[in-house]
Amino acid sequence: MDKRTITGFVLIALILFGFAWWQQPSAEQVAQQRAEFVKDSIASAKKAQTAKLTAEKQAQLKAAQATDTTALFYAALNGKAQDIILKNSKVELTLSTKGGVVKKAVIKNYIGHNIAVKDGSQDQKNVTLFSGGDQSLNFMLAAKNSNIETKDLIFTPSNVTDSTVTLTAVAGEGKTLTLNYTLGKDYLLNMSLQAEGMGGLFAPNYNQIDINWQERCKQQERGFTFENRYATLTYKKHDGGTDYLSETSEKEETTEDPMDWVAFKNQFFSAVMIAKDNFATGAKLKSTPLEKSSHYLKHYEANMKAGFDPTGKRPSEFEFYFGPNDFRLLQSVETESKFAKELDMGRLVYLGWPLFRIINRWFTLYVFDWLSKVFPMGVVLILITLLLKLITFPMVKKSYMSSAKMRVLKPKLEEATKQFNKPEDQMQKQQAMMQKYSEYGVSPLSGCLPMLIQMPIWIAMFNFVPNAIQLRGQSFLWMDDLSTYDPIFSWGHDVWLVGDHISLTCILFCGANLLYTWFTMQQQKDQMVGQQADQMKMMQWMMFGMPLFFFFMFNDYSSGLNFYYFISLFFSAAIMWALRKTTNEEKLLAILEARREERKNNPKNNMGSGLFARMQALQELQKQQQEELRRKQDELNKKKKGL
Repeated sequence: MDKRTITGFVLIALILFGFAWWQQPSAEQVAQQRAEFVKDSIASAKKAQTAKLTAEKQAQLKAAQATDTTALFYAALNGKAQDIILKNSKVELTLSTKGGVVKKAVIKNYIGHNIAVKDGSQDQKNVTLFSGGDQSLNFMLAAKNSNIETKDLIFTPSNVTDSTVTLTAVAGEGKTLTLNYTLGKDYLLNMSLQAEGMGGLFAPNYNQIDINWQERCKQQERGFTFENRYATLTYKKHDGGTDYLSETSEKEETTEDPMDWVAFKNQFFSAVMIAKDNFATGAKLKSTPLEKSSHYLKHYEANMKAGFDPTGKRPSEFEFYFGPNDFRLLQSVETESKFAKELDMGRLVYLGWPLFRIINRWFTLYVFDWLSKVFPMGVVLILITLLLKLITFPMVKKSYMSSAKMRVLKPKLEEATKQFNKPEDQMQKQQAMMQKYSEYGVSPLSGCLPMLIQMPIWIAMFNFVPNAIQLRGQSFLWMDDLSTYDPIFSWGHDVWLVGDHISLTCILFCGANLLYTWFTMQQQKDQMVGQQADQMKMMQWMMFGMPLFFFFMFNDYSSGLNFYYFISLFFSAAIMWALRKTTNEEKLLAILEARREERKNNPKNNMGSGLFARMQALQELQKQQQEELRRKQDELNKKKKGL
């Protein structure tokens, strides 16, 4: 190691040392940071102590109320709970008189999977969205002397029918808190909360009620990982769109806008709470992922505020939706709601980013609805694939013919560029190729755009199929349920990257992908010249590795989506094969030669304009820049030799 190298290392070390020393906080800064840390620690400890004392005080007040016959809500705190059932042809809701809220929701006419039994022998004919302690709802009123929480109260039922119930908690003489429930014809439950004779119990400016809503979101489908991707706490801003918390990690958020509704959503079903007068700004929303072994997806929690009138002149009104994530059905909720609000609940069905959502919203949904009235769901997927192939066939054929023209011209390109084999001659080689394409009226870019146009359709279907509840429970061929995976082999524990099964449709999809990749590689290899062909040899291993990557990615995906991709790729490969067999390359070359002669005789009819001309101009500019750079380098070398 020479002296200059050693000196350089020493300088670098000194610079780094100086930078580290400069970044080091001063004694005053260290003292300030320590003081702030101590201050924060004391504040946290005081906050925890205050919360503990408040909780103890509330517990003491409740204990005193339970024994004091003159205490507020004495009878409601000492009653006996019972269940009330509201039902129609679509849903059955069990309300408990303790707390006065829904404790169990059963959605009818959808298969309820017993996740613990994988063969489906213990499945039920209805879906239990939640039951027992899976969901809780508590309304909290801050009175002058104590807090009133509905979860502690036993309500007295009256006006009980299959669709209505009135729940009343007596606070004292002439003082009541009443919950009125009315179940609609489908999945919508209307609720009003109203106080009577309780105005004096609250501060004069008291006008909001606190709401704590929680749910352990139950796993409903066989594929935990796949279902978990679509389970989200979603909410609708009053003057804006919808938003949701992270699907993959624990997330807590404080809203900056009023909300129309909050939804505890899994892949195919949701519990939604809608406020007539909005949930106030500053709601705290939290989503926590749960372990696979628990058979629950996430724990949702929403702490919100809504309008409340202590005088009882105006009730606080809410609506609940316990039902499927069916786009058309969710659209109808807005017309059935009594709140006359733009709810936009169709957003609970994720259809993709704006471009893909437009494709799914205005094309895929209509075609899917139309075909599903006549054909089984598996056939619907095949017919949609065929329809999309028919629509895109002109673009596919144009892309193929562009490649075929370049393929038949390959010998002429090799002849025209054989003298440019040195690395420094690549620019001249590209210009010679572009000149040859220009002579024959062929654009190497003409086949790219049509193929790119098909990509949004693929991505749109990637978003549509996993959210199509119509596929749930539908069988086709060997697939028992198109909405989940179809295991050809399964075992009782997770294997890294693979999971606990191997899906047959995933294998078929990856096989079709290999076939399509091989056809594509052959087509590209036959049209490439010189260095491009060498680069393609290196790329082909990466291209053939993609199906293996897709296997690990899609093995847990729904069989319906894998089946669609399998059919789509199979037809794509078949179309490519048919075009190759039906294309007369000798005739195509003759047509190109005739075009070349025509262009020679008519110089105005050439490709000297537009994108092709800009590409040629760019290449010429690059050539000039390279020559100028080479000239300057030569001059610099001469000066060095002269020294």
